[in-house]
Amino acid sequence: MSLHVNLSKAKAKLLLDQPYLGTLASRLELVASDRIGAVLCDGMRLEYNDSYLEALSLDELCFVLANGAMHAVLAHEQRQKARLSWLWQLATDHAINAMLVHNGMSAPQGVAYEPRFEGMYAEEIYAQLRSEIKNESYSDDESNDVGYNENHQRRQKEQPRAPQGEEAHNRLVQEVEARLGEAILEQLHQEALSRAGDALPQGLERFFSLTCKASIDWRSELHHVLDRFYRSDYRMMPPSKKLLYAGVYLPSLAGEHLNLSVAIDTSGSVDEVRLGRFIDELESLLNAFSDVTLTLYVADDRIREVRSFERGEKVEYRLIGGGGTDFRPVIAAAAQSRLLLYFTDLQGTFGDAPSECEVIWIAPEAKAVPFGRVIVCVCS
Repeated sequence: MSLHVNLSKAKAKLLLDQPYLGTLASRLELVASDRIGAVLCDGMRLEYNDSYLEALSLDELCFVLANGAMHAVLAHEQRQKARLSWLWQLATDHAINAMLVHNGMSAPQGVAYEPRFEGMYAEEIYAQLRSEIKNESYSDDESNDVGYNENHQRRQKEQPRAPQGEEAHNRLVQEVEARLGEAILEQLHQEALSRAGDALPQGLERFFSLTCKASIDWRSELHHVLDRFYRSDYRMMPPSKKLLYAGVYLPSLAGEHLNLSVAIDTSGSVDEVRLGRFIDELESLLNAFSDVTLTLYVADDRIREVRSFERGEKVEYRLIGGGGTDFRPVIAAAAQSRLLLYFTDLQGTFGDAPSECEVIWIAPEAKAVPFGRVIVCVCS
């Protein structure tokens, strides 16, 4: 039986067994290529080696299509930040494959799958993989950006070099095309969610929100908030190699750091079960950052306790207080932070908005706030 027929059967089976993944896979452009050993997906296009796919069973073909579909739709999620591209791609591959295996799918031999990564976010897997790298030649320099990006680099080398006067125009066109592609993938993601209804793969929430924009899963939203404030320190010597050919000197990455303030409202109405879930999730997400400092404020109408934690430390606290709620002391104390997460029921005195610090309110229900925004933390 021809590979084309088998691929069609795999798409049909995937639509029946996993409608979300099947909807995404049905939109993939499949392209045969003898320049790769297995498969590569760069968004809407999945390249494959004929011999590799022909040796797979129908269930394994479903796995490959599902993996490619997930990599495609994840292209609209800008979560790589300053991380090494090749290692980030490997981490997302591990996260995707662990989710697929957890949902009963058959992984082909040799794919990036390890049971120890079951249930982990790609950011957590990345941090763990990077800590295991012993070869000091790996760094944040683009010269090490190889491995899973070899196909992308090959295409860049094959493209004719534009005259220098056209470089800026070409970069602008590429940026517009990238933004358009992200919008298309986001629309495809929402279409797949709608078609799948409740029949979604278990663990999908670790990759992006599973609901409409008005009702985002709080864990996913908290994750995106932290990732957005992932701070990179830069240096001018040596400069970044990315645009040196055009005479453009940009700073290169020197280190990674997340500086975070968290406040717990202990005015007497705090939900301890909800608070425990919030702290547990926060500890898990913080492990995805290689360098992080957390300053914890325990407060009601005034600050009762201040403690600092580093990555990997258990976030311990005492619920001291029980009076009324005044948010102003904590906001003043955390004014130099870039981000403050405030766990509260939103019943208190707000005062004025801080000029530099962004405030995210973690609350049991959505309420109007004079500044910042609210993430509704549900006990589920």
